[in-house]
Amino acid sequence: MSVSFQTMAAIRFGYGFRPGEAQPEDKQALLAQLKLGVEAKPSFPDGGAEACRKRIGDLQDQLKEIRQEAGDDDEQRRNRRRQLQRQVQRGFQRDANQRLMQAVLSPNGFYERLATFWTNHFSTSANKSLPMRLIVPLYEAEAIRPNIGGPFRDLLRAATEHPAMLIYLDQAQSQGPDSPGGMRQKKGLNENLGRELLELHTLGAGSGYTQADVRSAAMVLTGLTIDRDDMDVAFRPRISEPGQHTVLGVSYGGDRRTRKDYLAMLDDLAAHPKTAEHICRKLCIHFIADQPAPEMISAMTDVWKRTDGDLTAVYGAMLDHPAAWRDEGAKARQPFDFVVAGLRALNAGSFMEANQDNDDDADAMMAAPAKDADSGNGMNAMALPGPADEDKVKRRKAFQTARALGQGALRRMGQPIWLPPSPAGFEETFDAWITASQLAERLAWARRASAQFGKDQDPREFLKATLADAARDETIRVVSQAPNKISGLTLVLASPEFNRR
Repeated sequence: MSVSFQTMAAIRFGYGFRPGEAQPEDKQALLAQLKLGVEAKPSFPDGGAEACRKRIGDLQDQLKEIRQEAGDDDEQRRNRRRQLQRQVQRGFQRDANQRLMQAVLSPNGFYERLATFWTNHFSTSANKSLPMRLIVPLYEAEAIRPNIGGPFRDLLRAATEHPAMLIYLDQAQSQGPDSPGGMRQKKGLNENLGRELLELHTLGAGSGYTQADVRSAAMVLTGLTIDRDDMDVAFRPRISEPGQHTVLGVSYGGDRRTRKDYLAMLDDLAAHPKTAEHICRKLCIHFIADQPAPEMISAMTDVWKRTDGDLTAVYGAMLDHPAAWRDEGAKARQPFDFVVAGLRALNAGSFMEANQDNDDDADAMMAAPAKDADSGNGMNAMALPGPADEDKVKRRKAFQTARALGQGALRRMGQPIWLPPSPAGFEETFDAWITASQLAERLAWARRASAQFGKDQDPREFLKATLADAARDETIRVVSQAPNKISGLTLVLASPEFNRR
């Protein structure tokens, strides 16, 4: 079956169709989304980057106060910390909700898909520490998104130098064993960032580097750390390992260590042929197929070398290759893709966006015991809920629905936002996401979402709008024979075509 350009562009390279949203007419329109996406500031972190940095500074101050509180009242300190943790977690959930809505509401689907890809490639986790609940959303907003259309060198620098990466991979703990600071504090080298830099971020596993290269890379990176007062990046020569360190045959450093040493190493790794091959293969696996065509990878790496790693040119080479537009359905939609595409298809963005925040008053009202009122004859009667209480109950139910269809669904399906299982990020392969348990969760989600948003929709028209010419004859037949509207919509969202791209 041959599928039109617009359908393939929406499903394979975007987050699917959304009612009323114009689709790109050609490959240049897809690439134009990169500039549009950067210009349209993300809806997270809440209040913008500066407000987030202020919250990070305030959190550090409060944590310091708790640690320094005088007296022996450990329970009071624990209670204060628990309260602070709840506050930070609410903010993190707000940012995660806004991240989800960013993908649902943005007209720049290709840019959004690339933002997800690169955030996963340079993976960090908000579970590392309490401040990371604030830092990781900021990391995607200021280190990843602005740099996904430029030279890979710039993206690599921005990701590596961000506090989120330095905290996640314990670079903030690493000190040169023979540096003045390392000897004084009796602290040593942490190889995590050096290892993942070579294995995951640039060259790739099995590319020929050795354990000696990993250790030397970690030595070059010493001195790169964070300022714990404001949780920003810093370079401290006193903890940087002196001398020269050889990585892949190239020496970096000297008696006086500077920031230029590790930046030179990052630039060399970005320009390495193995890096080009590794990244181009990963892009093809993410967008096209688990076993991509070698000639497509080769075409992309050739462009990488000619343009010094210009990512927009590399994406263009991928889109220009015939293999990018055949074998539709070869990839599985990951849970995040599935939920975003489903909410877009059902045009549920406005409801989800309006009901992302919890109403604490409604929580308290529903948790509190029933009020007693004087009945006038010496007896107590239960107070009847008034209009204001009924409104709170409705808001609470709407919030619960939005949470279940958003963050709750992503947790159940195994892909919660900014919480990858390891530095390698979430799996990309078909078999990781199309399993019996996954399909059961998706079917349950499709049923609930259809009941919530699809009561007035004709399943046959919904099928046309959602899958267009990607719908198989069998799916068209089954949907047309559905016993009711909700069942029909559920069948569309549970169809093989909708769960693949």
